Amino acid sequence: MTAGNHSTVTEFILAGLTQQPELQLPLFFLFLGIYVVTVVGNLGMITLIGLSVHLHTPMYYFLSSLSFIDLCHSTVVTPQMLTNFVTERNFISYQACMTELYFFLVFVISECHMWAAMAYDRYVAICNPLLYNVTMSYQVCSWLVVGVYIMGLTGATAHTGCMLRVLFCKADRSNHYFCDLFPLLELSCSSTYINEVVVLCFSAFNILVPSLMILSSYIFILSSILCIRSTEGRSKGFSTCSSHISAVALFYGSATFMYL
Repeated sequence: MTAGNHSTVTEFILAGLTQQPELQLPLFFLFLGIYVVTVVGNLGMITLIGLSVHLHTPMYYFLSSLSFIDLCHSTVVTPQMLTNFVTERNFISYQACMTELYFFLVFVISECHMWAAMAYDRYVAICNPLLYNVTMSYQVCSWLVVGVYIMGLTGATAHTGCMLRVLFCKADRSNHYFCDLFPLLELSCSSTYINEVVVLCFSAFNILVPSLMILSSYIFILSSILCIRSTEGRSKGFSTCSSHISAVALFYGSATFMYL
């Protein structure tokens, strides 16, 4: 096969979650319901924080940004998946697949670093409460959020740029429900060594570095909480951080399993 024929793939077929027709409709309504709850919940969170003056604090500013990222993250993947449940052949064009991959990576990498920014905010609030308003000023919070998106754009550009150099000449059927890194690399007929190195390096950085930041923040947070003498104070400190650390464990645990 000549080099000119290697990149003639113009579309991919997404295998989806199941090939059993009797499960397609129930799964469609299940994920449609989850998506509607996700959209309504995140839009409601963003609207509530924007309209409530007493919620204009760094913690809720980061929470609003996280809701926006989660909303965009879900919207990149879910509509295509829902369409696949009700169509016979699940085609996606090469351009649409690369676009979906790019924006999926932008938001998933941004979410990794947003959790770390939120952990730092909790660290300052609990360990240095007297300096909280100075340390977490509006300018600092804004720069942290900008940095989060820069990390997302940088990682997505690197991954997608490497993917664009890959030649696809194997079967164009991707064993996945959206365009993700590893399922696409399995379809390549050219060397994917550079892609795999980039995936490993960026995944290690975008997962391990924020994880270590979160872990170190919570070590200091727990030590500060345990130094509180009153039971009520300790309970309040633990309740402030429990939901965040639970969500972090679920997010980074699944990301580590998938990409490392």
